[in-house]
Amino acid sequence: MGKIVYLMGKSSSGKDTIYKRLLGKSEFLFYTAVLYTTRPIRAGEKNGVEYYFTDEAGFRKLQQEGKVIEDRTYHTVQGVWRYFTVVEDNIFQDQKNYLMIGTLESYEKVCAYFGREKMIPVFIDLDDGERLQRALDRERMQEVPQYEEMCRRFLADMQDFSEEKIAQAGIEKRFLNDDLERCLSEISEYIKEKCEEKA
Repeated sequence: MGKIVYLMGKSSSGKDTIYKRLLGKSEFLFYTAVLYTTRPIRAGEKNGVEYYFTDEAGFRKLQQEGKVIEDRTYHTVQGVWRYFTVVEDNIFQDQKNYLMIGTLESYEKVCAYFGREKMIPVFIDLDDGERLQRALDRERMQEVPQYEEMCRRFLADMQDFSEEKIAQAGIEKRFLNDDLERCLSEISEYIKEKCEEKA
């Protein structure tokens, strides 16, 4: 297989937007390995685009088949939500380069599975106040806003993405997403550089 460009960052840092923009760039030919989740689908999301949406039984079935290479469980105000990476027969083959999105925890598990030399980490950063405002704006657009869950997720990110954990994961470079076009340009250059360096 080729390389895995792995986007990560706290909630509402702009990961999904950057992910979609990178997929649309003609200079890259990325294949995707969309994560699975048992959380409810949000307004504007499509199954198979942001995530594959399933339930606990679907997770257990894939796990029993040996296809789950990493999973995370979150105890939310709406119950237990899982996020997990699945290896199907038709992905992670040949010399294809993949674009993935996840957390520090999932990044480290994918590194352990495929080897760190296959990974190109892209950490997206943003001021906490701006992230909170973006999260609030997004939640207001939902048919039934879940403000309590939004706050839980925001506070959990402070621990999940602590400076200590970022350092432990070997993340040396961050991309500040206070200007989308500039951030996207910097990430694109970084990916090109790393692909050439690791070729």
